[in-house]
Amino acid sequence: MTAYDYNQTTERIQRQTLFIHDLLAEINKVMVGQEPLVERVLIALLADGHILLEGVPGLAKTLLIKTVAQAINARFSRIQFTPDLLPADLLGTQIYNPRTGEFSVHRGPIFTNLLLADEINRAPAKVQSALLEAMQERQVTIADSTFPLDQLFLVLATQNPIEQEGTYPLPEAQVDRFMLKVVVDYPSRNEERLILDRMTGAPLPEIRPVVSPQDILAARDAVRNIYVDDRIKEYVLDIITATRFPERARLDALRPLIEFGASPRAGIFLILAARAYAFLKGRGYVTPDDIKYLAPDVLRHRVITSYEAEAENITSAQLVQEILNRIDVP
Repeated sequence: MTAYDYNQTTERIQRQTLFIHDLLAEINKVMVGQEPLVERVLIALLADGHILLEGVPGLAKTLLIKTVAQAINARFSRIQFTPDLLPADLLGTQIYNPRTGEFSVHRGPIFTNLLLADEINRAPAKVQSALLEAMQERQVTIADSTFPLDQLFLVLATQNPIEQEGTYPLPEAQVDRFMLKVVVDYPSRNEERLILDRMTGAPLPEIRPVVSPQDILAARDAVRNIYVDDRIKEYVLDIITATRFPERARLDALRPLIEFGASPRAGIFLILAARAYAFLKGRGYVTPDDIKYLAPDVLRHRVITSYEAEAENITSAQLVQEILNRIDVP
């Protein structure tokens, strides 16, 4: 890429990101803190990905996704996953009309733009698997008919790290379809004081639609055109390969701690997320720091630890961070 092309791309990106300021202003009317979480939701929107959130209840996960939906004038659905939930409760079903003798399709809550799958690991595997086709193929099959979902479709799933009774592990194939897994922490003391004032005082401000779904879809085209140098791509491959074969990166101590490394989808999602992050920052190019910043969220749910690692209380996040610390940065 020539210097002229680089400058031209950056100027164009900066013009196209102007709507981000309006969007963040609306979100911050009700959200306090949680900047990394807000940032990840915007990254997923711009990179056409899905998010898995892990955190205790009461951290404004529902408020955030509902606020984003209002601010971009998109449809929002929330599904509480429970052990007795059926796939039809999510996807929809066929209803027989005795007067006409025909079946009609009743579409379920999955036909939306932003879907909050709350406590997703409380539903059995057959319900979790019902999301697979929607998340990957952007379509839903009911009986013998297939229905396309909207172009703007994001699943934000939550799971509780504390209450383990009555939960089901997510299938590996489904976990791999989440672009990011974000661990949400408690707010700081000052942030929590502001939350107390805001939530126990006057009613929350009304969120205005300041962005349209078409604006998000147009921004996705711009995100895919953000420049990624070949050395950045090789850096991503070095990281992904080290999760599978740590000995090749001279990380022999990690070999007995990793059961399975990241899939090829991890590298794709890492570059797409880095492009979206660069877009948010008004840059027309991806830097190695973008990759290092987002790699933990892209990889923590894709690196499967061994029994030995679990016995030593070593998490996948720690293994990913060790890999990032040891891989040479271009």
